[in-house]
Amino acid sequence: MEELTHIGFPIETIIIFIALLIGALSIDLFMHKKDSEMSLKSAALWSVFWIMVAMLFAGYLYYRHGAEVGSLFLTGYALEKVLSVDNLFVMMAIFSWFSIPKKYWHRILYWGIIGAIIFRLIFVAIGTGLINLSVYVELIFAFVVGWTAVMMLKNTSDEDEIEDYSQHLAYRLVKKVFPVWPKLYGHDFFINQKQVNEELAKPENKNLLISQNNKKLIYATPLFLCLAVIELSDVMFAFDSVPAVIAISKEPLIVYSAMLFAILGLRTLFFVLEALKQYLVHLEKSVVILLFFIAFKLCLNATDHIWHHGYSISATMSLIIVLTVLIIGVIASFLFPEKTDK
Repeated sequence: MEELTHIGFPIETIIIFIALLIGALSIDLFMHKKDSEMSLKSAALWSVFWIMVAMLFAGYLYYRHGAEVGSLFLTGYALEKVLSVDNLFVMMAIFSWFSIPKKYWHRILYWGIIGAIIFRLIFVAIGTGLINLSVYVELIFAFVVGWTAVMMLKNTSDEDEIEDYSQHLAYRLVKKVFPVWPKLYGHDFFINQKQVNEELAKPENKNLLISQNNKKLIYATPLFLCLAVIELSDVMFAFDSVPAVIAISKEPLIVYSAMLFAILGLRTLFFVLEALKQYLVHLEKSVVILLFFIAFKLCLNATDHIWHHGYSISATMSLIIVLTVLIIGVIASFLFPEKTDK
C-alpha cells in the first residue's frame, strides 16, 4: 500500500508540485532579469505559459489521483484566477498613485508574488485547520465571503475615487521602521547612507529635506513603499480568497497548489488586464456573483453537516459554474461596453 503524507497525498505528488513550482519560477526569473516594460504580446504569451504549467499539474492529478481530485484543483485554480481580478485592479491604482515606471512593475510584482506564496501557505494551513474543527467555521467563512461580495457590489455602483496611499497601514509602518528617500533610485528597494549623501550633493536635490538619523544606515525608496502596500493589500485579499477556495476542497495541498499556480500567473495577467481594462468592464461583476456562489456553497456544506439534508454541489458542477460566470462576464463586456461621457 502506498505511503501517504499527513496531508493525504504521497510524497511523489508533493515533490512534483515543488519541482514544477521551482522550475517555473527559475525560468521566469531568468527571462526577466532586465528592467523593461512588458508588451501585451509578451504578457499574453507568458500568461499562456503559466496556464500550461498549471494544466500540466492538473493532468498529473487527473492521471495519478482521479478525475475528482483533478476537478477540485481546476475549480480552485479557476476561482482564484477570477477572484484575483479585483486585486489586480487595486494594484493598478497603487502603481498609478506611486507613479512607478512600467519597466519596474514586473520586479515589484515578482517580489510581491514571493510574499504571497509565503502568506498563502500560512493562511491555507490555518484555514484548513479551522474548518476541520467545526462546521460552524464554514458558516463564519460564508459570512466573510458574502460580506465581501456585498461590499464589492456597493463599490461597483460608486464613482471611482483615488485613494491616498500615504495613509495606508503598510506605508505608515515602513516610515516608522525606515527613513524614506523620496525619489526612485534605479530598481533598488533600499539605499544606504553613502548613496543618500551622494544624491543630496547633486544640485537638483539641494532643497530636498529628509529625516536623517545616524543610527539608520538603510533608507527605503518609493519602490519598497509600493511593494509594502501591494503586499499588505494582497494579505487582506487572502482573507476572502482562501475561504473561497477552501469551499471547493478542504485538502491543504489541493487548496494551496490551486491558489499558488493561479497566483504565479498573476504578474503577466496583470499586464494583459492593464491593457484591456477599459474593455473588460463587467468582469468585476462576475467576481461578485462568484463570491455569492461560494458563500452559498459554504452555507450548503455547513447545513448538510448539521441537518443532513443531502444537498451539495459537486466539484465538476462548481467548475462549470465558475467558468460559465467568467465567460459571461467577458462576453457581456464586449456586447455591452461601458458608456463614456463625450
